[in-house]
Amino acid sequence: MKTFLLVLLALATAASASAVEYEIDTQGAHAFIEFRIKHLGFSWLLGRFDRFQGSFHYDARHPETNRVSVTIDVASIDTNHAERDRHLRSARFFDTDRYPRARFRSTRWEPLGGGRARLSGELTLRGITRPVVIEVTEVGHGPDPWGGYRRGFEGTTTLKLSDWKMKEAKILGPAAEEILVYLSIEGVRKK
Repeated sequence: MKTFLLVLLALATAASASAVEYEIDTQGAHAFIEFRIKHLGFSWLLGRFDRFQGSFHYDARHPETNRVSVTIDVASIDTNHAERDRHLRSARFFDTDRYPRARFRSTRWEPLGGGRARLSGELTLRGITRPVVIEVTEVGHGPDPWGGYRRGFEGTTTLKLSDWKMKEAKILGPAAEEILVYLSIEGVRKK
């Protein structure tokens, strides 16, 4: 019986040793949340959110335990045009006075093989929470030059303006209904 308990303890220790917590490296500007949306169907408007923070738990051996949590300062939206950014912060779009933050919390990590996965979760934006699926690809992992360990992913998803009741969606036309979101996330292993 004692041997059996020691084996169970060893297995539990080995399983927990492969699980790692990472802080998303926004301080070093090694993480990005970018988007593009059609402008009246004639061209692409590009933008990003400059301020966000988050972390992720990653376990290659037990991917069902993987999870991600991110909080975005929505007022940090930047489309390289100050007047447009003010308009996007207004009640007609993101309404940042009432809803200054957006939050993503994962609910499921589904490995697809070849470093790819499907990350499901809930995005809360403008006080509305909806399910979101992000197609994820691992970029790489390993030691960094400063004695840390990093792991990076990229992901894409498509959101619809009308799902978050953005009033300008109809004015911008049907081509502007979908927002293509690109994520580049590099995490530093927590000590």
